[in-house]
Amino acid sequence: MKHILALDQGTTSSRAIVYDDQLRALASAQKEFTQHFPQPGWVEHDASEIWASVLATAREAIAKSGVSPGDIASIGITNQRETIVVWDRKSGEPVHRAIVWQDRRTGDYVSALREAGKEIFIQQRTGLLLDPYFSASKLHWILRQIPDGHARAASGDLAAGTVDSWMIFKLTGEHVTDVSNASRTMLMNIRTGRWDEDLLALFDIPRAILPKIVSNSGTLGVSDAALLGAALPVGSAIGDQQSALFGQLCTKPGLVKCTYGTGCFMLAFTGVDAISSSNRLLTTVAWKIGDGPMQYALEGSVFMGGASIQWLRDGLGIIKSAPEVNDLASRVADSGGVVLVPAFTGLGAPYWDPTARGTLLGLSRGTTAAHIARATLEGICFQVADLVSAMEKDSGRKIAVLRVDGGACASDLLMQTQADLLGLTVERPKNIETTALGAAMLAGLGSGVWPDIDSLVSIREVDRKFAPTITIKDRSARVKVWKKAVKRAQKWEL
Repeated sequence: MKHILALDQGTTSSRAIVYDDQLRALASAQKEFTQHFPQPGWVEHDASEIWASVLATAREAIAKSGVSPGDIASIGITNQRETIVVWDRKSGEPVHRAIVWQDRRTGDYVSALREAGKEIFIQQRTGLLLDPYFSASKLHWILRQIPDGHARAASGDLAAGTVDSWMIFKLTGEHVTDVSNASRTMLMNIRTGRWDEDLLALFDIPRAILPKIVSNSGTLGVSDAALLGAALPVGSAIGDQQSALFGQLCTKPGLVKCTYGTGCFMLAFTGVDAISSSNRLLTTVAWKIGDGPMQYALEGSVFMGGASIQWLRDGLGIIKSAPEVNDLASRVADSGGVVLVPAFTGLGAPYWDPTARGTLLGLSRGTTAAHIARATLEGICFQVADLVSAMEKDSGRKIAVLRVDGGACASDLLMQTQADLLGLTVERPKNIETTALGAAMLAGLGSGVWPDIDSLVSIREVDRKFAPTITIKDRSARVKVWKKAVKRAQKWEL
């Protein structure tokens, strides 16, 4: 039993991959699901549709791989973080649409907590900054929309959890969550690894509704044999960005990765030290393997990465598929003075401004769709550059290499632009889907496919390194214009 089934549940699609013991992908399947936008700034998912997509892709990947379900050693789970699901414990059915990490509906509630002086207390306990991004305010909101929601939660009739918890429940019947996802709820004390009673009281969330917190690697439950053709142990669960960090084998302090997906997420591994940020980054749990210690990372989050390209496709209609953005943007040498601040759902680190909105500046009669496409790619890269700057200030040392992954990093133009605007080397691995890879690695470690992390090092291969090609003067001038544009986008009153 040397095969691993990785379930990668993302913001816009679910994917399943079957790996062998050399982490070669034997087969995969992917399925998009519906995005719901009931009001401006609101983003929801149907949790039942998410589960249906997970189950369908898992079955398809197993069938395509030719591997017998009984020859799968374990399941690795990775997922979109902060998105919260509430379901009826007896029926197993959701009682409200899942509220997605991008959702901003709790902005006023979060602002009131900040004005009440709660942000420092919350940051000390959780490593997080007060923002609608995290799960606690979302769960607080849902419990007030459901009839007798609070009472049902306190009595244990309702269950809640992030998407990892929902998937494990549907697979195994267990109500658990892993420590990395729990650290993103704003309800867990990141130093004890337990739900914090003071935080539960602050957000008025009954302890009975929450799952048990467990390690990222081990046996988290066993699947119902009727679902996938065999009773399979769930060997890992981990939030998508921590999973990508592990998949890039950033397992030594100082190593940094950035994932280019729906958003862009940069993590710097800090080991057993939970370093507090002075530059509005997040201190988050990286992982806990078995009975080992909790390990940590500094994180910066950009809300609109690949989703900015989706906007060009679905909103403006200037491309028919996401990869077309590269050809369109390549038609011009530069953006022609156009700057896009893709704050469509607010700005994440280091600004944390939920009132910011997408802003397109520098338009002229000569502006074309190609200029806007190039400005969109640059807008993604400028946001990542802001994260690198903040991380260097927190760590006190220059980052030499940025390891990248995620679907959008397949774009040579995007990666070269990133290297230019950062002034450092960008390193892309051959396997850019490191989110699923990390979950598979952890599942294999938990089920004995690999004895230790060192046995995984030789598996990682580099595809290409991108070195900066513009002058320091040019880079500084462009960053100055970007900072000016960001100020225009901030504090936009709807």
